[in-house]
Amino acid sequence: MKRGIVAIVGKPNVGKSSLFNRIIGEKKSIVYDEPGVTRDRIYALANWLTREFNIIDTGGIEIENRPFQESIRAQAEIAIDEADVIVFLCDGRSELSDDDYLIAKIIKKTNKPIILAVNKIDDISLSANAYEYYKLGINGDIVLVSTTHGIGIGDLLDKIVELLPKHDNYKAEDIINFSLIGRPNVGKSSLYNAILNEQRVIVSPLEGTTRDSIDTTFTRDGQKYTIIDTAGLRKKGKNYEAIDKYAALRALSAIDKSDVVLLVIDGAKGILEQDKSVVRYAVEEAKPLIIIVNKWDLVDKSVKSMNDYIKDLKDEYKFCSYATFMFVSALSKQRVGQITDEISRVYKNACKHIPTSIVNEIILDAFAYNNPPDFNGGRLKILYANQVASNPPTIILFVNNPDYMHFSYKRYLENKLRERIDFDGTPIKIICRPRD
Repeated sequence: MKRGIVAIVGKPNVGKSSLFNRIIGEKKSIVYDEPGVTRDRIYALANWLTREFNIIDTGGIEIENRPFQESIRAQAEIAIDEADVIVFLCDGRSELSDDDYLIAKIIKKTNKPIILAVNKIDDISLSANAYEYYKLGINGDIVLVSTTHGIGIGDLLDKIVELLPKHDNYKAEDIINFSLIGRPNVGKSSLYNAILNEQRVIVSPLEGTTRDSIDTTFTRDGQKYTIIDTAGLRKKGKNYEAIDKYAALRALSAIDKSDVVLLVIDGAKGILEQDKSVVRYAVEEAKPLIIIVNKWDLVDKSVKSMNDYIKDLKDEYKFCSYATFMFVSALSKQRVGQITDEISRVYKNACKHIPTSIVNEIILDAFAYNNPPDFNGGRLKILYANQVASNPPTIILFVNNPDYMHFSYKRYLENKLRERIDFDGTPIKIICRPRD
């Protein structure tokens, strides 16, 4: 199901980052009692009442021409444009200001659901201050919160979930959705065109040409696919253009709705640290993954063979060792025709459901052959195994104590599963549960 997007906006120093941290349950945004600390949009996954959504923290918008204000406002307006719900946070301990009126004017033009939340209402005696903000003309009741003490956060989240669009959870079973992700200028748009065998998107040697995600459905050998071309992702700290930061959010949205993710890297330039930053979100989302080495026609094969390159890729991408690899050239269309076949294969692997008897045979044989070491004050005993979900394959191990499972032994069990079952390209989740 496609996740909704919530943007938190407001003038500087009203507590936007504190609210963001409260909602996601961790200190991801910097919180400091000084205006303008948050310059870049920060986004994270949040959930409330079984509903997941992406939330964006934005820099403070103000009229005064402070350093970086033009960029901050541009980023905030971009986040507002992308959001399904806007949380307008105000300061209940300060007077209504021209900055508040400016923000209200900007967000009311969007005709999107707006929640007016007034922060720093730490006790009931301060609640009267909040009603001054009705003058902003935002429809609906004001939600009183204290990000410091956690007051009213549940009420705010209830309102957010109520206003989020009810996305259809139905997915046509015969369509495989896949996205192309990667840092700028690795040839994603050229590859997109080569796969479709027609010019559907702009192709340019300039970095950052693609700004939005574009969905195109096509049929190949009787199988329907939807391909999503995403804007190039830049490593955090390298994003100078506000619109490039926005492109990263678009790419994350594309990953969310993908059945298979294709990480495109530039074979001529080799593996860069940026590539690992780009793919990490897909791995965290447990998405089936194919690493596409593009521009393979430009690589000197006498210096580095395909096998050498695969070895380097596996060394660099240990955190996604399950990925498969393809070496292509979007320009010459070398092996491009094989990409959809690999997507179908990887997707089918992700959707596999292994009979309980076979799962138990593999896991218990592996356990008998190599008993786990003592860990956390005890030794693991595996009593029973069962696959409870697909895409990704999820295996539940019923054990004497989950705390006794060492990560290296879990990796050993995963490898044993892969030796017997073709799970190429898909992650495997192994979860330990105590016996009843």
